Amino acid sequence: MRQDYDALVLGSGIAGLSFALAAARRGARVAIATKMAVPEGSSRYAQGGVASVWSQDDSFDFHAADTTSAGAGLCHGEVVDLVVREGPDRIRELIDLGARFTLRDDASDAYDVDLGLEGGHSHRRIIHAVDATGSEMMRTLLEAVAATPGITVFEDAFAIDLLQSAKFGLPGPDRCLGAYVLREGGVEVLAAPATLLATGGAGKVYVYTSNPDVATGDGIAMAYRAGARIGNMEFIQFHPTCLYHPLAKSFLITEALRGEGAVLRRPDGYRFMPDYDERAELAPRDIVARAIDREMKSHGLDHVELDVSAIDKAFLFERFPNIVARCRELGIDPVRTPIPVVPAAHYSCGGVVTDASGRSSLSGLYAAGETAMTGLHGANRLASNSLLEALVFGRRAGLAAVEKQQKVTDLLIPEWNSGPACSTEEEILIKHTWDEIRQVMWNYVGIVRSNDRLARARARIELAQEEIGRDYWNFLPTRDLGELRNIATVAGLIVEAAASRLESRGLHFTRDYPATETACQHDTILVRDPFTGRPRLET
Repeated sequence: MRQDYDALVLGSGIAGLSFALAAARRGARVAIATKMAVPEGSSRYAQGGVASVWSQDDSFDFHAADTTSAGAGLCHGEVVDLVVREGPDRIRELIDLGARFTLRDDASDAYDVDLGLEGGHSHRRIIHAVDATGSEMMRTLLEAVAATPGITVFEDAFAIDLLQSAKFGLPGPDRCLGAYVLREGGVEVLAAPATLLATGGAGKVYVYTSNPDVATGDGIAMAYRAGARIGNMEFIQFHPTCLYHPLAKSFLITEALRGEGAVLRRPDGYRFMPDYDERAELAPRDIVARAIDREMKSHGLDHVELDVSAIDKAFLFERFPNIVARCRELGIDPVRTPIPVVPAAHYSCGGVVTDASGRSSLSGLYAAGETAMTGLHGANRLASNSLLEALVFGRRAGLAAVEKQQKVTDLLIPEWNSGPACSTEEEILIKHTWDEIRQVMWNYVGIVRSNDRLARARARIELAQEEIGRDYWNFLPTRDLGELRNIATVAGLIVEAAASRLESRGLHFTRDYPATETACQHDTILVRDPFTGRPRLET
């Protein structure tokens, strides 16, 4: 079955919804394919807020300087400037759509928002909806999408691979024509002259992550297989504070708590962050995460503790109601006892390389949000810049996608052909390989790396990729098998990017090259070798 649209969005988070609204409002027929039911995805779990210059005490220059400082020399200055300057307009648009951000006590209208402070920020500029900002932004955008003609949403629709003109022997330069999408009735063709990858990050490539189950790097993997440029995959941000509890799967403890006065301690009560950085708990995430990792390994700890006792009790309940409620559900009363926390994989600063309008190196293919590498984050993302980037680039890509389009309706695109493939009855093999890849990545390609660890990881990941490759073509497509294929692809990209960076910078720290080198102040760009299928550095 084939359906044609003017634009196809893979993913239904803030970036994808922003793209769909921008394109549909200019007359485009837009399809959104999301592999679970909306609003499931990483966007809805964002707690802290969205960073944007809002007060008279702040400025675009201050926000840009904070972003660049956190990015450790790899931020693209023109992109940083673009994003911070467009930010306030995107926030106003959300408020106009009905977003209910937390207001100041003396607020006179919906624009008098409360501003929080987070690590790495020199000024209060974190606009939030208590401690559930992502959920409120998603509610607002989904209501706008539902009220906008021309947008069709396909839930439980898993994108398997991109449609490429070159693979079908069509004339002209290679371009993306849409995607093969697995739905309940089988694999369908969703064709469009513009396709946006907004599938989020790849946190599930690690054992411990703040990300939901959907974060399997699908968009990055598909773009890589299609030959698009992939950048800076070595920079995986580990959030310093995820709740440590056997029943607290992927529950983040926002750093906004530290912005309001919470401090990190060892179980013996010792406050250790001042030993690592003069900014203590308000240092950028890479510094805090490495400090916690070192304290845990040096003292044989399973976790450290976040002490919130310095925060006024009434303010704690008002500002962080969801965190307090979740902790209490698990028998932890943050008013009386510290919150046990550990670092966990949180955000991919790398991804599909794009220009300032979200275009990838493959014609017709766009990327936005965590799937993309725009140049904003550099070697380390500044807190709460992710939702801002998703808003700005989602809209910019949506506008660019409908400017000039090459038709695809008259092109012959073959239906999906599974050939002699059969259903698999070996789900245990998928689970075992999944667990093996995640454990290898956590042990060897985590917060602290080394040449030996990366070499071991490469050998094991390549073996897993060979096994998955055989299974993929022998069995009928399933979401589990497709996700396994994708995390193996992304794991290989992370390993290759990390092995190629012979220094420590931002989120990438290696024992063999602990210094930051001026000669290495450049992006790591990987492309797929057409002969071996392996990633190689772009020359």
